[in-house]
Amino acid sequence: MIKSLAPLTVAVLLSACAAYQTGPSATAQLVATKGNAVSGVVQFTQKGGTVLVTGEVKGLKPNAVHGFHIHEKGDCSSGDGVSAGGHFNPNGKPHGLHDHAEHHAGDLPSLTADGSGVARLNFETSAISVGGGIADVVGRGLIVHRDPDDFKTQPTGNSGPRLACAAIVKS
Repeated sequence: MIKSLAPLTVAVLLSACAAYQTGPSATAQLVATKGNAVSGVVQFTQKGGTVLVTGEVKGLKPNAVHGFHIHEKGDCSSGDGVSAGGHFNPNGKPHGLHDHAEHHAGDLPSLTADGSGVARLNFETSAISVGGGIADVVGRGLIVHRDPDDFKTQPTGNSGPRLACAAIVKS
């Protein structure tokens, strides 16, 4: 009986491991836009059908919530972040809350700064990918906004000026 369970057990374990295998990764080095002091590093790691997003953003208003989005272009040359374009939206969906059915691929959970103005992030999403497909974030921009995202106003969430910008590059 035990011998007959061994192949099944091995198959289940291998299947579980495959679901959590780490694939390609990308990094975004956030740089403050003109007149701001926000900076940080965000890592995107493909894990099976989801992407693990981790990082830390500093220089935010303490105890405040900030909009956080992937934008169309990895171009931060304008000094104000506007050169990154609008929200990354390869499927043409309305702007909305990150974990709801209807939202841009670039709609990420808001950043919440602690009393020192630091926001730490660690979440998984299936709305984006790293290194392939229509929702690939490599070459896109990452933006931190001054205000909270209301998750309603189209197409941006009314999250105000851009405090920091980064190009998302393959690691």
